[in-house]
Amino acid sequence: MTTETTDTATETTAWSTDPYTAALRTGRGPLFLRRTDGWLLPLDIERWCARADAADLSALRRCEGAVLDIGCGPGRLVAALAARGRRALGVDVSEAAVEHTLRLGGTALRRSVFDPLPGEGRWGTVLLMDGNIGIGGDPAGLLRRVGGLLTHGGLIIAETAPLDIDERVRVRVDDGRRPPPGAAGSHFPWARLGTPALLRHARAVGWLPVDQWEAAGRPFVALRRSTARVTRQSAEHANSAAVISSQRARNPSDDRSAYRS
Repeated sequence: MTTETTDTATETTAWSTDPYTAALRTGRGPLFLRRTDGWLLPLDIERWCARADAADLSALRRCEGAVLDIGCGPGRLVAALAARGRRALGVDVSEAAVEHTLRLGGTALRRSVFDPLPGEGRWGTVLLMDGNIGIGGDPAGLLRRVGGLLTHGGLIIAETAPLDIDERVRVRVDDGRRPPPGAAGSHFPWARLGTPALLRHARAVGWLPVDQWEAAGRPFVALRRSTARVTRQSAEHANSAAVISSQRARNPSDDRSAYRS
């Protein structure tokens, strides 16, 4: 088993622990990410379980094409997009989060971003909201993975931390209470990035900012792949396609809709 597979499995288990599930079902905290040194990062579970607010809508208005919400949580963004007639899919490792999204009228799958996903290479926008740029604890790796999900010229909209930080930590989901001996959840890798740090990591793997804004104290960044990298990857893709087509006829059933796995 690879380290990435192990970390993904650990994170899936961690977000399915009782504190997170209970918070989603009640719509209330307290809920935290607890670092290994005991420091607590508050999670805004009440806002996550409410309707999309003005800051959320400032991001959703910028979405293009079909939208994939990575780490959709209880689904407020997917539901808001669906209510506006937009095609949107949420993915989350928490069963309770997926169930909540479905109850709101959104579409969601219980899956990690690092699992095979529907419509890979055909999404117009990927959302990384509520600190989800931290998923996996490797922002550059996550950006590379998201690049494989987006269509040519696709957009990433990410929410960053409201301070200049670039932190890699191991955390667990915690309700702030002292757990019984042996009951603490598993730790998993996480990252916290302010906007300057995100832009550094993004540029290093070929993403450039096309928009930056702040709403209700929450900072956001919209990214597209740099033209040079897109051109190079398009050429590589074309060469690969030519080799494949010379070996076998194209199967029309390979053209799947965005929601089909």
